[in-house]
Amino acid sequence: MAKPAQGAKYRGSIHDFPGFDPNQDAEALYTAMKGFGSDKEAILDIITSRSNRQRQEICQSYKSLYGKDLMADLKSEISGDLARLILGLMMPPAHYDAKQLKKAMEGAGTDEKALIEILATRTNAEIRAINEAYKEDYHKSLEDALSSDTSGHFRRILISLATGNREEGGENLDQAREDAQVAAEILEIADTPSGDKKSLETRFMTILCTRSYPHLRRVFQEFIKMTNYDVEHTIKKEMSGDVRDAFVAIVQSVKNKPLFFADKLYKSMKGAGTDEKTLTRIMVSRSEIDLLNIRREFIEKYDKSLHQAIEGDTSGDFLKALLALCGGED
Repeated sequence: MAKPAQGAKYRGSIHDFPGFDPNQDAEALYTAMKGFGSDKEAILDIITSRSNRQRQEICQSYKSLYGKDLMADLKSEISGDLARLILGLMMPPAHYDAKQLKKAMEGAGTDEKALIEILATRTNAEIRAINEAYKEDYHKSLEDALSSDTSGHFRRILISLATGNREEGGENLDQAREDAQVAAEILEIADTPSGDKKSLETRFMTILCTRSYPHLRRVFQEFIKMTNYDVEHTIKKEMSGDVRDAFVAIVQSVKNKPLFFADKLYKSMKGAGTDEKTLTRIMVSRSEIDLLNIRREFIEKYDKSLHQAIEGDTSGDFLKALLALCGGED
């Protein structure tokens, strides 16, 4: 599997708009929403071509020019998938992620896949910002929310990831060999000398949830040398349920984060019906981080571009907005 080179350049598809004038944009949005029916095209054009920072400035200008809340006005003009996408783009990233986590825990069932996707891929700085946003928006800590909504080993993995405490350093070869040994024992490839399964499981969790990305890449290489197996393949075979899904997501994210998201996007559009929630969540949250890398991984693996996949699977204004975020055909 192709790995991004150390310090690989991640690039988003959305950047600061040159010649940006927040008052002008606020006026154009106001005009687009005035009177009966709204000019959705104009709304889309502006919001999908400005960076998040610029969108926050437009909100401020809108409020000072009209004494109204832009988010509330947008909400009353657009609905459905399009609204979810546009309102998502208007939120600061940490607040958007906090809202997605909250939604994943709401109601009867828990959306474990969304919890894993977010918590397993965000950087320490992003996780810390999400914790602050969560507390500010929902008056409850993210940890408490996860605690009351999940259980067992899966809960411990999520809470560990939610601390945003992953090591930031490089690799340590001796430590990597030791970590690979723990992985081999827990995945039952090596003979377990005497280690009790529970404490090994905890050590394995600690390794995957707290070691740095460069270090984990080395651990995975040592694991192959030691066992002739790929760690991801082995986790899939030996583990089950949400714990397996969480560990697999961490491993995939460490190996190649843009590919992890490309796979998720592909699955959201595969077969009958579209998983609009996942599609929207990834397009919104990666648009300024690594969407160009995701596009490249997508076309390499699936022999069609992300642009083509979106075109074949969505329609109307939702399609237009997604393609604007996608930023072009490959």
